[in-house]
Amino acid sequence: MKQTIPSSPITALFILFISWSFLAATGGRADVVKASQWQITADKITRYENPPSVIAEGNVVLEKTETVTRQKKTAAGSGWSELLEEETGQKAGEAAAKTVTETKTITTIKADWLVYDMDLGTVKARGDLVIDVGPDQLSAESGVVDLNRETGTFYNATIIRQYKDMHFEGRVIEKTGDLTYHIEDGWIVTCKLKKGETPPWSFAAADAEITDNGYAFLKHTTFRIKGVPVLYAPVMLLPAKRTRQTGFLFPSISSSDRDGFGIETPFFINLSPSSDITLYPQYMAKRGLMTGGEFRYILDPTSKGMLMANYLHDDLSDPSEVSYYEDGNYTHTNKDRYWLRGKADQDFGDWITRLDLDIVSDRDYLTEFSSGLTGFHMSQNRFLKTFGRGFQNKTEDQRQSSLRLLRSWSNGMALQAELMGVNDQRLDKSSPTPLWKLPSVNFTGLVPFYGTGIDFSWDADYVNFWRKEGVAAHRIDIFPRLTMAVPLSPYLETTVDGGIRNTTYLIQDNGDPDWTGSDTENRFLVDLGGEIGTTMVRKFAINTGSVTAWDHTFRPFVSYRYVSDANQDDLPKFDRVDTIADQNIFYYGIDNFFSVYGERNGRKYDRKYGYIKIKQGYDLRSAESDTPLTPVNVRVDWYPLSDFRLIYRTDMDVYGDGFIYHGLEAYYKNHRGDILSADYRYDSINNINSIKADARVNLFHFFSAGYRIERSIEDGKTVEENFSLIYQPACWSVELASNYTPGNQKFTVMFRLANIGNPLGIQVPGL
Repeated sequence: MKQTIPSSPITALFILFISWSFLAATGGRADVVKASQWQITADKITRYENPPSVIAEGNVVLEKTETVTRQKKTAAGSGWSELLEEETGQKAGEAAAKTVTETKTITTIKADWLVYDMDLGTVKARGDLVIDVGPDQLSAESGVVDLNRETGTFYNATIIRQYKDMHFEGRVIEKTGDLTYHIEDGWIVTCKLKKGETPPWSFAAADAEITDNGYAFLKHTTFRIKGVPVLYAPVMLLPAKRTRQTGFLFPSISSSDRDGFGIETPFFINLSPSSDITLYPQYMAKRGLMTGGEFRYILDPTSKGMLMANYLHDDLSDPSEVSYYEDGNYTHTNKDRYWLRGKADQDFGDWITRLDLDIVSDRDYLTEFSSGLTGFHMSQNRFLKTFGRGFQNKTEDQRQSSLRLLRSWSNGMALQAELMGVNDQRLDKSSPTPLWKLPSVNFTGLVPFYGTGIDFSWDADYVNFWRKEGVAAHRIDIFPRLTMAVPLSPYLETTVDGGIRNTTYLIQDNGDPDWTGSDTENRFLVDLGGEIGTTMVRKFAINTGSVTAWDHTFRPFVSYRYVSDANQDDLPKFDRVDTIADQNIFYYGIDNFFSVYGERNGRKYDRKYGYIKIKQGYDLRSAESDTPLTPVNVRVDWYPLSDFRLIYRTDMDVYGDGFIYHGLEAYYKNHRGDILSADYRYDSINNINSIKADARVNLFHFFSAGYRIERSIEDGKTVEENFSLIYQPACWSVELASNYTPGNQKFTVMFRLANIGNPLGIQVPGL
């Protein structure tokens, strides 16, 4: 028998069935009543009684809803019934129960045409078939759905999952569970696509299984770019959801004059939402297998850690490889080569800890392995971004590792304790060996002195200098000081200070034959000084575009510093505290500060524009000689734009040697993300003449380029030069990188995909 229910313009509602109802009670919880049901709306609904079935046509929507009725406890009242001890069926202080009913949609099926078989509990649908199941949306030309098992088979189907950042398509897609699928003749891409858009890249597979724990197992897989196959793999495992998943990341491929062909295949291991491990196996044809690993954790923004390590049994580190050593100017002879580095921040209430590790096998490692995913530059950038501090220069032969404990108080006092060790990679490792601090403790403070206008400050320092060979010592250095302002005139700013410094040594010579001093030494110094200056400020009104005014702060000053002379010939030499020169010198100078004010886009602003500082000294100890004047010291900072900064430093000798020091730093960044920085150093005393430059420019059509150079002008040699060209449209990027170091030219290709690889911490802007 047939019954037709026309809907005309008004959508009809037909409840198909109620599957079951039950009552459940568990200890300590309120009773729960659940009811599940399917309901259908369509432009036209036709019901057949034999066999029992329903056909729906036009704007068909089939929904499964779940109604939950539960008893919610409420706090015991304090109304009249309780106060008068009337019978309410509820004991005093017992929570009352309130009935709460909620309805939510579990599954939605939409189609142009649908038939429901009541006996089999199946639905056949066609025409713009769309099913929403939790985070997944499935669309197909047609399909069959088992409502009881909530499984189905769909043809020419598409799945978009996890906030529409994962895209599957297949000739046949079977829904085998809540969020599991089997795909035949399909492909996967991990980024958003417009309807009908050809994916920029994809993994195509003859057969694929999407598991309930978020993985895609692919068989007979081809990696395709714009639909063109470029790589084949018989089996592949991919993370199939946006959250962090264990799995292989995309490899990087390189070719090097020195290392030969190379490939690096990172493997990411998700330990927990707050910790992970990444393995970095890297094969180099001429050197062997370099293993690498990284462990990260984060407890909160102020408590986190990162540890990285690399190891290589180097086939090139052999005396027979003469050209290798000559071309690179290398000095190491060890075949076992490694670099262990790491940092950790941990706060314990008001106590702050900082751990820094930097241990390397030889002095050539960091300059030789400076590029790549685990090279010096990538490691330096990642640690700087995560912790705000990096490592020593890659050419530093004494690598320091330390553990620091810090505590500061609101009354101006601060305590710092440190354990510091040194990884010695000097070419000449003769005695004395580097100094370790086991430990050092520094206690500083500044407090007002009983309302007198005098500030009392101190710097107390204890260090246990330890070394394997050579003179070591315990040193206590105490430096209290008084500082006060002197009101000579309302137009003059005058301060004076005075302090005494006492340094005590308990010395161990460790059998050093060159040490001729005693086991204990003491040094006492007097430190006095003062400064007189005045500050003049004037604001100038101008009208040049967005700038409406600027002000100039002009401050001339004269200062004096006296440090008593003491015999320090018998003191051990550990750091600059042990060699404090006597002083009797006047300094005079001028400080100029500039600020600009204006209005941009209807909003007022002000910012620093720069400063110029000029300073010179007159040494009274050399007053009777021909050279009492110190070099003229000039410091200039200029901010022509809010994102453009120039810093210039120079020292000029006034007795004929001219400029003995130059330093120029430049940094620029614009709204497009273009970056330019440069650092030039010239120091005639230390024979330094070098330049470093770094640039990144966004070009056109998703292209960007990067360039970095470090060159010693003094030696006429390029220390390192890098160039990279990046193509980065939506969802993926490819980078061609060139790295030059003396004796080696290396080319690397790195391919990155959206949502595949980012858990590593390899940040690709825009992906």
